[in-house]
Amino acid sequence: MIHSPVTAFYRLLAAMVLLSISLGVSVAAQPRGQRSDGDRLLMKMGLIVQNSLQTRPRRLRTSVTESELNAFLAYQAKDQMPSGVVQPEVSILGDGKIAGRAIVDMEAARKQQGGGGWLDPWSYLGGRVPLAATGTLQTRNGVGTFALEYAEISGVTVPKALLQQVVSYYSRTPENPRGIDLDAPFELPARIREIEVQRGQAILVQ
Repeated sequence: MIHSPVTAFYRLLAAMVLLSISLGVSVAAQPRGQRSDGDRLLMKMGLIVQNSLQTRPRRLRTSVTESELNAFLAYQAKDQMPSGVVQPEVSILGDGKIAGRAIVDMEAARKQQGGGGWLDPWSYLGGRVPLAATGTLQTRNGVGTFALEYAEISGVTVPKALLQQVVSYYSRTPENPRGIDLDAPFELPARIREIEVQRGQAILVQ
């Protein structure tokens, strides 16, 4: 259960990072923007939340740029990210496509899976590794879905099932002990009806 629209925003961002695991097809360092970019996104979030609490919310279209989102993830939302997931970055590619990358500590997730033989891919995963993925975000009537297209760990393509295990482990909460299901629809917060994913920006429509 999400207890406030603001918390919902943090979880939506965390979900986007974990679902796409952030924006990019490579793990090369990208400009993250300034703290002021993140502050600007925080102000926009406040206006969206304020509007959502009205009896009759106005129809708003709020632009969130790639630099604002990445600055927000790097500064304001840093402590909201799951422990073991660092340096998350998102690329907004347009036409619904987003890509994500992060450095993920695989050791804890690997131990959670239990022991495996030499044919088990988890046997070769450990330590902090770069994880990247791309996919398509579709939203309608306040509900979103994410279709994974590609994922890699340390530059090696991995199956969706393995990525799902990683995402499940790092997205667990007391309210959702199984974590995020890559295939499951998810509710958008603050009465957001849809998210238009354009190149370099996302338009949040209330």
